[in-house]
Amino acid sequence: MLNIDLHCHSNISDGVLPPAELVARAAANGVQVLALTDHDDVSGLASAQAAAAAAGMTLVNGVEISVTWGGQTVHIVGLRIDPAFPALAEGLHGIRLGRIERAQRMGDDLARAGIAGAYEGAYDYATNKQMVGRTHFARWLVAQGHVPDTRTAFKRFLTRGHPGYVEHEWTTLENAVGWIRASGGMAVVAHPGRYAFNARQLHLFLDAFRALGGEGIEVITGSHHPSEYEKFAELARAFGLKASRGADFHAPGEGIDIGCLPPLPYYCQPVWQGWPELASHSSLS
Repeated sequence: MLNIDLHCHSNISDGVLPPAELVARAAANGVQVLALTDHDDVSGLASAQAAAAAAGMTLVNGVEISVTWGGQTVHIVGLRIDPAFPALAEGLHGIRLGRIERAQRMGDDLARAGIAGAYEGAYDYATNKQMVGRTHFARWLVAQGHVPDTRTAFKRFLTRGHPGYVEHEWTTLENAVGWIRASGGMAVVAHPGRYAFNARQLHLFLDAFRALGGEGIEVITGSHHPSEYEKFAELARAFGLKASRGADFHAPGEGIDIGCLPPLPYYCQPVWQGWPELASHSSLS
């Protein structure tokens, strides 16, 4: 079976490894098909493609788009996109401009809670200065000794009801799915288990996503507890969505390593089924 990982981040967004190093780590872990899905930015794809070609790996062009739906932030992964497609490029540029303003407000909120210098500290952690995000703040909070690890940083700060969390209006679900589809790509719901939806809200969200042309949902992901895999596999089947698999890797030592996930349940239809770029590999997983 192929080792396929369709969700990871480089230092173009909130990962720590440059795209080429990320590809090298994936190859060392036995990944044969990889999607680079940086948040709201596709500028790492060219470097990743070159590294993947040298390593004999298939690199899938991807992106993870920030969306506001039902008053909550959700993420939509685009797979097999055309990164140069004008509407997609323009839409992502607009989201990145909003990220800068949000990061400044997050720093102000932490300062009011007695933690000064957070924006400047997070800014230093970001290789791509347009992409200062919560993970950069979390790493700075760890380095300053406010919390022992990034997981605790998100529990005590940076999430709704805690210092460092600010409301922000991202793009719409319609825009995100539309940009992905118009560029030739496939839209996939990222880590659905992370959203604070009740069952009814989740079903309404998946209905809206599917009605817009969304095709997939992450079932096996580093952001899900193993006890959740079956739940989301069943939801994929119930809603007629294809299933995806991705570690959501950001950094060594933070969560599950790239390519180190169990396979999809046998009854799921993989998002990669029928992709012509996989024809050179001997079998599908």
